[in-house]
Amino acid sequence: MSVRRSHRALAGLAGAVLALAALPVTTAHSTPQRTSTSLSSTEKIQDRLARQTAASLGDTRWSAQLRSASLGTAAVDLLRLSERSTARAGLRMETAAAEANKDLVAAKGLPAGTGSLLRIKLADPSMRAALAKGARPLVAAAASDDDRKTVTAYDSAGRAHELDARRTPDRPVYLIDVDASKALAAGLGVLGDELAKAGVGNAATAADGVWTTKITSIGVADDMEPWFKGGAETYAIVTGWGQNGVPQVDTVQLPYLDDDGTTYSPNQVLVKWFNYKYNLADVVLMEDDGDTNYKELARAIAAALLTLTDQGVYAPLVDAVLAAIPDSWYTDDPDYVDSWYSLSRQEQGRRTGASGNGWMTVEPYFVEQF
Repeated sequence: MSVRRSHRALAGLAGAVLALAALPVTTAHSTPQRTSTSLSSTEKIQDRLARQTAASLGDTRWSAQLRSASLGTAAVDLLRLSERSTARAGLRMETAAAEANKDLVAAKGLPAGTGSLLRIKLADPSMRAALAKGARPLVAAAASDDDRKTVTAYDSAGRAHELDARRTPDRPVYLIDVDASKALAAGLGVLGDELAKAGVGNAATAADGVWTTKITSIGVADDMEPWFKGGAETYAIVTGWGQNGVPQVDTVQLPYLDDDGTTYSPNQVLVKWFNYKYNLADVVLMEDDGDTNYKELARAIAAALLTLTDQGVYAPLVDAVLAAIPDSWYTDDPDYVDSWYSLSRQEQGRRTGASGNGWMTVEPYFVEQF
């Protein structure tokens, strides 16, 4: 999906926003590869596995298994597929995928028991026909950098091909990607646990039910996605002052928000007001399609928020949350989509975000206890 406007790209708008191929020609010989310093930590892992996967396609039996699986579903769990394979290359890929998955989980600061995150998929649905007819695919790592000019893909002979990032290749390309929904669900759990350990937020207890604000409809602006982009997930960071006078941070996953220019009607609870001291809260909509380490992100947010003190009147915390995300952690930062300042419990109707990229319609909703 989405409105991918990086935190860095919005720096110039901080005052306004935060104050409130045809197959591209390739050479027959190996082309120069990007230096490791140009890749994020997760992209290095995916790029390594892309090279290994491309080399494995020389095994016709394994290649056929992978082709059949890729034509049968949108994204294939590479580790699980290789575990079920009896082809020699499949056995080798089981080891490679397991090692890559272990490294990926660690790089994202997720629990060791998170499970398999790596997926392989066709870069574009238009490639299905050629793959079904037996065209030899290339393999590339899904990228998170919208501004990339070329994408490095590998063939079964180990040669690297620089593909034009602006044009969808005619030749099939497998992308090594991350299950963004599964990673984000695990990551938000880590984020909540780490913030709690640091003393940010202290959920109150609702006696006879709780007033909430729910999203009745939501949408984000149109934006075209390049063919090489990996999966992404949208989530909301809700901030305000907790009942104990300490900043409160709650996260809400929005897994349905897939396509720009589309109106969704989730009826999803966004703010639980019993957690907050004041009748105001702020919301930041983010999209994670990059190299997020959730433990480090939580520690940075906690460090920023715990320097703030409750002055007896509501003060927005959005600026501190966004400022806590260091550019150095990401090739493509967790993308800032939009912010909503000063939502109240009584808020009802349509609200456009501060930067004009998103909108949502909200209403009060009382959740009764049984």
